[in-house]
Amino acid sequence: MKSHRLIPACAALMFSLAAHAQLTVEITGAGTNRLPVAIADFTGERIVAQALTSVVRADLERSGLFRLVDAGSPLADSATPPFDDLKARGADAVVGGSVTGMEQGRYETRMRLSDVQKQAILGNPAFLHTGAQLRATAHRIADYVYEKLTGEPGVFSTRIAYVVKSTGRYELKIADADGSNDQAALASREPIISPTWSPDGGKLAYVSFEAKKPVVYVHDLASGRRHVAANFKGSNSAPAWSPDGKQLAVVLTKDGSSQLYVVNADGSGVTRIATSSGIDTEPRWSPDGQHIYFTSDRGGSPQIYRIATSGGNAERVTFEGSYNVTPRLSPDGKSLAFIARNSGRFQLALMDLATRQTMILTDSAKDESPSFAPNGRMILYATEIGGRGVLAAVSSDGRVKQKLSVQAADVREPAWGPLVR
Repeated sequence: MKSHRLIPACAALMFSLAAHAQLTVEITGAGTNRLPVAIADFTGERIVAQALTSVVRADLERSGLFRLVDAGSPLADSATPPFDDLKARGADAVVGGSVTGMEQGRYETRMRLSDVQKQAILGNPAFLHTGAQLRATAHRIADYVYEKLTGEPGVFSTRIAYVVKSTGRYELKIADADGSNDQAALASREPIISPTWSPDGGKLAYVSFEAKKPVVYVHDLASGRRHVAANFKGSNSAPAWSPDGKQLAVVLTKDGSSQLYVVNADGSGVTRIATSSGIDTEPRWSPDGQHIYFTSDRGGSPQIYRIATSGGNAERVTFEGSYNVTPRLSPDGKSLAFIARNSGRFQLALMDLATRQTMILTDSAKDESPSFAPNGRMILYATEIGGRGVLAAVSSDGRVKQKLSVQAADVREPAWGPLVR
């Protein structure tokens, strides 16, 4: 088959490739009551320190949870912060640090996070890295600050997958969460859809049409090798990983209409888990592995149901409106994101599973493919602006909004990867 090529997605994080094709992030809304933080210029190796400082600032600002305050002057990790001055500037916390060049092109970056109000050090970790790992180190620093100040893990070091469609070409891309360092895992003249990350972040399952029909593949990102996970008679689609990474839920038409099955990640041991006279599709495991949520028209209109992974009777989950599809569980299993038709527009909705209260999070009209950040704070999704596919993200309270786009290309099918361990 000459219509595709596999490209190893290196584990080593590098400076961005092909800037013209890179995702650009535009912040279109921010949260209220943002925490005022001063990020002082890091000292030491000037060009490296400046680049690192700018990434840390951009990460924290993009989250919508922090308001950046001018720190005044650079602040080394060993220097006592001018707390009175920073307090007068309105900062609640301050980050300072230094970058020191070492042998063989390596660097040591040290940082210190301090509570301005209490005049107390919150932490002072050190990071060893190469120049090529500069952005990765900056993301780790931003994650450290985020977690210390919010109590939740940061997601700046995570990766996202998405599909870029240009004339006669589809590319499955992987990038840092801020859209930088994009790399192609697969290029094809045929469509690529439904990428989804394995729980350990080492593999992607997706559907490719390069065999002139939908086939489910599992792709190892470090080696670039892949194998077929589902290629039965008819259509093979909508892969979803089990929480332990050992199985995939898939949708197959081998026995007639689209129905739910589970296969081992190596493609063996196919088992049917649901039977219906309608179309069952878009499965997603609950984080505890006990249920699979899915879309079905078994009741007459597309709605979201759930079924025990051992099988049995399906339970309907959505009741408001005549069209609710694409269920995605939050990492804590307490919320359900999905696409709802609302006054003729297809919009991202979020349901509290305990109260069944639902709110619309977006004001767009053609939303699809929601994907939670691994800390549950943001939801990445695809939408359409000016007839072109773009990615967008919105916080789970609807206040923080971002738009991610690639110049002169359609971007679809986003999937947010797991936390980096």
